[in-house]
Amino acid sequence: MKLHLLASAATVVALLVGGQGAALAQSTQAADFIVALVNSEPITNAELQAQIKQVTEQRVQQRQPLPPAAELRRLVLERLVNERAQLQLARDLGVRAESGAIDQAEANLAAQNQMDLAQFRRTVEQRGIALSTLRTQLRDQIILSRLQEREVDARVRITDAEVENALTARQTANADPMAQEINLAHLLVALPENPTPAQVTQAQAQAQQVLARIRAGEKFETLVKELSAADRANGGQLGLRRADRYPAIFVDAIQTLAVGQVSEPVRSGAGFHVLQLVERRVGSLVQTVTQTHARHILLRLTPQLSQDQALAQLTQVRSRILLGATSFEAAARELSQDGSAAQGGDLGWANPGMFVPEFEEAMGRLKEREISAPMVSRFGVHLIQLLERRAVELTPAQLRERMRAELRAQRTEEAFQAWERDIRGRAFVEIREPN
Repeated sequence: MKLHLLASAATVVALLVGGQGAALAQSTQAADFIVALVNSEPITNAELQAQIKQVTEQRVQQRQPLPPAAELRRLVLERLVNERAQLQLARDLGVRAESGAIDQAEANLAAQNQMDLAQFRRTVEQRGIALSTLRTQLRDQIILSRLQEREVDARVRITDAEVENALTARQTANADPMAQEINLAHLLVALPENPTPAQVTQAQAQAQQVLARIRAGEKFETLVKELSAADRANGGQLGLRRADRYPAIFVDAIQTLAVGQVSEPVRSGAGFHVLQLVERRVGSLVQTVTQTHARHILLRLTPQLSQDQALAQLTQVRSRILLGATSFEAAARELSQDGSAAQGGDLGWANPGMFVPEFEEAMGRLKEREISAPMVSRFGVHLIQLLERRAVELTPAQLRERMRAELRAQRTEEAFQAWERDIRGRAFVEIREPN
């Protein structure tokens, strides 16, 4: 489940790389006093102000509104109280974070910021953040995550009958085609106002030529950039929205299409549109999934090959590939230490969730044909190249699993909130207002 933290160590690092770590460090130098006791364990003003600063910087970066200062202080302090009570419970239950797990989390943060571990640590210290502070936050994240998995996630069960009932209810509620959500891309062959019959005939012929080129194998988004008289950004995509927010003629044109297919030219007052169905959802249940096709090079860590050495080696390999001195496929055949090496590192088409989270996160940030910086996972150090993405319709079995995941997420969130209230209610908490 999602870890319920106000400002994680990853957020701290994002702020550090953005050049705001010094401000965070300075915030801890404010006048210190106890602002709350949780089962006799103090929370200090310095801790509170550091957390407020992190939340503020995070919201500013993400362009999210901030509540009034007094409300923000109350919310942050309440979260600190809840976390402290949960950490105390974890301690009582023997939930721990071993040093190896903390090392791995720190290494992942370094790789995400495209640094080796030594460079990352220097950056943290240069920004005025003690490494011990960062590692303490990482430790607490791991402990809280493990505690929540043990006390909440493991107790949530979704039966097959519940899944089938939810699917039936969703399908019944969304029988109206206009209630579905769709994302369309379009290419417009424009017509002038009050066009002549000859102009209409010419524009329709151009639209048919576009359709023929797509069916011959040319990419829709490439032709949009080349020919469309409408907005060419993002491949002409209009965005995921309810069908009733699209023109009815667009919805009628794509009703029988599968995801990825293209309609016959559709006439509107603006001209002729060639439409591609990018995504279709019934209610909030995803009907398509974006698959990725990637390849990688994996170096496993051994007593003879440290993490820093592996990162340095793959950095050199990436440079050689970008300079054209070798190909990704050839380097993977020569160096990669997993079963995909014989295929040049090719991992084939993969659905979301098939790879470990840190690998998927790095892969998800890549554009097609782009090569990542070396990144660390629990298996070693990887170099990843994203080859392409595609949207595919989910099978009935996949739809059931998606609904199961949706129900589980909802049930887990409800269970977590009840569990958190219970832990808070059993703790002795004294809030001390500043003088």
